[in-house]
Amino acid sequence: MAEKLTFNAPLVDKKEILRYMGCKTPDENILSLLEECLTEAMPTLSYAVSYSVFPIKYKKDISSDGLLKHLSDSDEIIIFAATIGVGIDRLISKYSRISPTKAVIFQAIGTERIEALCDAFCDEMKKKYKCITNRFSPGYSDWDIKDQKLIISVTDATKNLGICLNDSFLMSPSKSVTAVVGIKNTETEEKNPCESCENAGCIYRREI
Repeated sequence: MAEKLTFNAPLVDKKEILRYMGCKTPDENILSLLEECLTEAMPTLSYAVSYSVFPIKYKKDISSDGLLKHLSDSDEIIIFAATIGVGIDRLISKYSRISPTKAVIFQAIGTERIEALCDAFCDEMKKKYKCITNRFSPGYSDWDIKDQKLIISVTDATKNLGICLNDSFLMSPSKSVTAVVGIKNTETEEKNPCESCENAGCIYRREI
């Protein structure tokens, strides 16, 4: 049975939000709009994760070579779904009609917030299991995004978190993440996941 965890709001990283906006040198107007958007967005957000732990024998059902390689040193796997709720989607929809600039900022805030939630969850798992891998999500590398459906099922994400999938296997609320984390016996250095990504032009690419 999946376990649900709720979290307090993680600290906001404004530099990350600006990175997701693709804004390297923000002016005073952008910074002011960012503060306005954060003030409006933060009360609408919730932070929840639903997860299950499975023995590594489940690797036999994995069709992704990239994921199998990622889990090669793992003995168990944590499968999880995370969301910050529908509030941010409503703000994005609202401001798409009246202020496209604010809509972009709300998109970036939502991305930073869900990533911060996933980081908080993984930090919690590190306390429990000591050695874990970076997270790996459907749609990354050669892992088919259709496997979102399996993760939603085994984590009870619809019941626990209200996450649903559309016909294209995209999630609602949109600022949700599904992923797998490996539990290892020994600690090894985890590299920046962007190092192995071929999309060198990605605006979200972290420094390598």
